[in-house]
Amino acid sequence: MSAAIHRIKVVNDVSDLVPILRAVDSPVKLKLVQRLGEAWLTLDDVEREFGAEGKKALAFFEKLRLIDTRWVAREGRRQPDKSHHFYYSTININTTSPLAEVSEVLAIATMAAKEYAKLEERIFQAVGTEGRFFSDVAEELGMTPTRLKALVKRSDKLEYRGHRIERFQADPAE
Repeated sequence: MSAAIHRIKVVNDVSDLVPILRAVDSPVKLKLVQRLGEAWLTLDDVEREFGAEGKKALAFFEKLRLIDTRWVAREGRRQPDKSHHFYYSTININTTSPLAEVSEVLAIATMAAKEYAKLEERIFQAVGTEGRFFSDVAEELGMTPTRLKALVKRSDKLEYRGHRIERFQADPAE
């Protein structure tokens, strides 16, 4: 029997608020976060309980590194299944930022999907298939670093890798 591990997500950068807010921006995501906090769920479990939207949300959570994974053997199955659990039990928000940056981040987190999709597509095209350095993309698109960071952190199509922005590719093991 293992003891529950208490993990804390520390938010030091104001743009890190975007994924936290987006992780619960729909009833399905909110319920999925709650279920993943209670139990380990496989992709099949998520799809059965939450449908295609739940499956998409799970990939988004994985991209944001908000969930933990492990392989579990299930009765009657030849191979183990990958199961998921919410990684953090607590969130500590510890950041100080100019009001303009906080306002911009919150505006991006709550931006209408249609408006956001246009900005996301501009960034997606700018990074190309190979990805690009963050500062080059910000300069090309005429965006502040905070704005670009918040837009990428909201995306389920883009991710940071070091100092680069790349197109997100879900784990092929799914």
